[in-house]
Amino acid sequence: MLKIKELSKSFNKNTENEIRIFDEFNLSIDKNKCTAIIGPNGCGKSTLLNLNAGNTALDQGEILLNGRNITKLNEEDRAVYLGRVHQDPSKGVSPSLTILENMSLADKKGDRFSLNGLIKKNNAKRYIALLKELDLGLEKKLDTKVKFLSGGQRQCLSLIMAAMKHPDLLLLDEHTAALDPKTSNLIMHKTKELIEKYAITTMMVSHNMRDAIKFSDRIVMLDKGIVVLDKLSTDVTEEELIRIYKEKLTGNVA
Repeated sequence: MLKIKELSKSFNKNTENEIRIFDEFNLSIDKNKCTAIIGPNGCGKSTLLNLNAGNTALDQGEILLNGRNITKLNEEDRAVYLGRVHQDPSKGVSPSLTILENMSLADKKGDRFSLNGLIKKNNAKRYIALLKELDLGLEKKLDTKVKFLSGGQRQCLSLIMAAMKHPDLLLLDEHTAALDPKTSNLIMHKTKELIEKYAITTMMVSHNMRDAIKFSDRIVMLDKGIVVLDKLSTDVTEEELIRIYKEKLTGNVA
């Protein structure tokens, strides 16, 4: 379980341009469940993910992951417990390395290793089995450099790599926003399969309300750093979310 306690965060602090995103914010993310975080631009969705990932420092508060206080851990140390898939398909992979090399690096996360001992041939069968689940033919391209893959193939690979060590928390930052509808739908189904297969606690930021409902267990809507809706996905409809956007938020439908 992820517990965010009394979290506060401002940008341009103590200047006339100060922007307060969160003020003593509290949220718990259920263990082994997928929670979708939705809301208009500027509501704090991506900032919340960055604060949990450790690449943005909080002003005050605590972040507890499965009872472990990770508040003071830097981004590198937190990465041992976290997996993340970014909106940009190139951010979760090393384009100049092959699929095999990328997966080998992901497999070594949290372990000490040298580049000379990076590739373990006996691991290739396991990587092939993981890639076969995507049904994209990537298992036949282990020696292909990732820069030659399509955006959808890169994002699928990023997803596999982020989940392969069964992280305590998976962060999905609008990870299908840059993809065409067909590829986006494929990635969302694969995401759900991996989360359920490995029982991964997941925080998924999305602008697509239909996907948020269909592929998550819980919907949390933010507005200006405040929770304005918190419901099980089975208890909310897309029409209701649109209405709340119009009535309670800015009038801009994501």
